Amino acid sequence: MSNHDSNVSSASSKNLVDTAAANDSFHTLSNALEAAELTHVLKSSGPYTVFAPTDAAFEKLPKGTLENWLKPENKAELISVLKYHVLPGRTPAVEVEKLTAAKMMQGQTVTIRKDGDKLSIGGARITERDIASSNGVIHAIDTVIVPTKQ
Repeated sequence: MSNHDSNVSSASSKNLVDTAAANDSFHTLSNALEAAELTHVLKSSGPYTVFAPTDAAFEKLPKGTLENWLKPENKAELISVLKYHVLPGRTPAVEVEKLTAAKMMQGQTVTIRKDGDKLSIGGARITERDIASSNGVIHAIDTVIVPTKQ
């Protein structure tokens, strides 16, 4: 078996969008990125760090929230929410741990906290770290973080 057969090699050859799509935890995120027409951004050279809400994280949203965001007339809000989960640059968890805040692609700053071995961003716990892709890194989070309305 060559190195090319290992999960790490195949994951790192895929861009962020394809890496998320191949992961069984990010179906809702993948659909939301499509609806917001952000897939081309996250397929570009980047690099980006995506704090990716799992499907379970989206299920925690108040009933109707996601459905509302997916309506064409609410596309700007969906884009804002999704960009609030993207940090420009490739930031592995070991670097995230050193931060107290980060300015997200959306423009607002989000708080980062480290408590023992637990790491959270905007109140969402990072549940899986350093999912490699060719143009960045994904950290799975257990809650959708929502920016304040501007």
